[in-house]
Amino acid sequence: MTIPFPLKGFRLVAVVAIVFWVFCCVFALQRYFNFYPTYVAFDQGIFNQVFWNNLHGRWFESSLSSTESINVMDGDAPDVVYRRLGQHFTPALLVWLPFYALFQSPAGLSILQITLTTAAGLVLYALARHYHPPLLSAFIAISFYCANAVLGPTLANFHDISQLPLYLFGAFWALEKRKWWLFWSLAGLTLLVREDAGIGLFGIGMYLVLSRRQPVVGAVLGVLSVGYIVFVTNVMMPLFSEDISRRFMVEQFGQFIDDQEASTLEVLWAIVRQPHIFLRELFSPLDRTISYLLGQWLPLAFVPVLSPATWLLTAFPLLKILMQKDPDALSLHVRYALSLVPGLFYGSILWWAQHPLQFQPRIQNFWKVCIGLALVLTIASNPNRALSIVIPDSIQPWVYASPAQQVQHAQAIRTLMKEIPPDASVSATSFIVAHLSNRRSVVRYPEIRIREDDRQVRQVEFLIIDLWYPRLFGAVFDDEQRTLEGMERRMTMWLTKGNFGLVGFQDGVALMRSRTPSNPTALQAWEAFRQTIPKG
Repeated sequence: MTIPFPLKGFRLVAVVAIVFWVFCCVFALQRYFNFYPTYVAFDQGIFNQVFWNNLHGRWFESSLSSTESINVMDGDAPDVVYRRLGQHFTPALLVWLPFYALFQSPAGLSILQITLTTAAGLVLYALARHYHPPLLSAFIAISFYCANAVLGPTLANFHDISQLPLYLFGAFWALEKRKWWLFWSLAGLTLLVREDAGIGLFGIGMYLVLSRRQPVVGAVLGVLSVGYIVFVTNVMMPLFSEDISRRFMVEQFGQFIDDQEASTLEVLWAIVRQPHIFLRELFSPLDRTISYLLGQWLPLAFVPVLSPATWLLTAFPLLKILMQKDPDALSLHVRYALSLVPGLFYGSILWWAQHPLQFQPRIQNFWKVCIGLALVLTIASNPNRALSIVIPDSIQPWVYASPAQQVQHAQAIRTLMKEIPPDASVSATSFIVAHLSNRRSVVRYPEIRIREDDRQVRQVEFLIIDLWYPRLFGAVFDDEQRTLEGMERRMTMWLTKGNFGLVGFQDGVALMRSRTPSNPTALQAWEAFRQTIPKG
């Protein structure tokens, strides 16, 4: 009888997978429960509110997502009935609704994301075993768990792209085993992850056509992917809002267009008409582009550079990343980096299948060094500030919140949050808002208005603002200092005008309530804190 997972290889991968899962859970959850600021901390609240509303039959509604809509940018108030499908078309989230029902918290979403990535590594091992012996397959799987482009996004707040490696590794495995019902099911799920997930599938289709492995399957997959992207972005998403054409296309690809509004087809045509801009974007900035590619290749010992299959599989999602105006697109810590991972690893598996004799002790030792270096660089870079409990955010000048300080500060936030009723409308700073997102009416500071279910626009009842972390980071990061100064100005204005009263202030955290007299003790604590704010 054939054993599908040889004990020696699978045991090694299983141990690494368990360590990966525990490591990520410990550091992601401690950051969450300590309210530690991180990149796009706001997204954790958006996804949690979307899941929470889905659980109550209000499909994909989110007042938090509304705060980023073009309507709010035009001056309207965030709306509790706003459907996020106008910003990102993500029906695949419904697959995980039963899981969310067990936890119903943002912390549960972090566990879900880490579990999805861990499972993807195990499927990758099974995929590698289709071609390779246990040791080489284990090298490939361990490279996945140690890759910066995997660890960084996994330690980030929950994001929809975390589903892609599991679906695509599963689709590749089904392709190799000729299990077509599973292949097309997983391809369909991949399309439902996001409106742009079809870009990766299109690359897979082109690989199957050009390699002549499965030209018919590749052609169908390519046509299906392009057709789906065009249909969803030009027909479905505009039914919910104008964000795709008036915000996202302009923000991400505005260098190709002159208008303040453009569809995906108009952006594609603009790119075709302006090859000089296209070529400039591919290599600019050159240093960051090279660094990004080296970081993607490092854990696989640079084999992807040699693999034609890898270039075909990753070409289209890579082009999208390189053309984006978003300055964070070329960060290995950001979710976009994960979109290249399936193609990189599958292409490497195929290269090793053609060069099995190259897997010699000398190459194995070099590969071990690459894996170790990738892991060290990832940890040293403190991805998404998940390791800030042990790694300082800055050495010169020194910026570090000790575990005791983080716990004490988190306790102050929780004490004030207890004063907010579960059904009250509230505005909160980004890294607090996720903890308050299991409710209908919540927005992100500095927004203080909300359009509720009766269609009336009202001022939020509560406002909770954390000034402690901006003060801590302001010594190093200019944007944090500006944020802190803006918080002070707004609070002073609201208190002076009587929009809000200060009802609590602890450890740099302010709790304000609409049209309520201020607590004298809280005001005194606030004034004392103001004296510690550095002036720009």
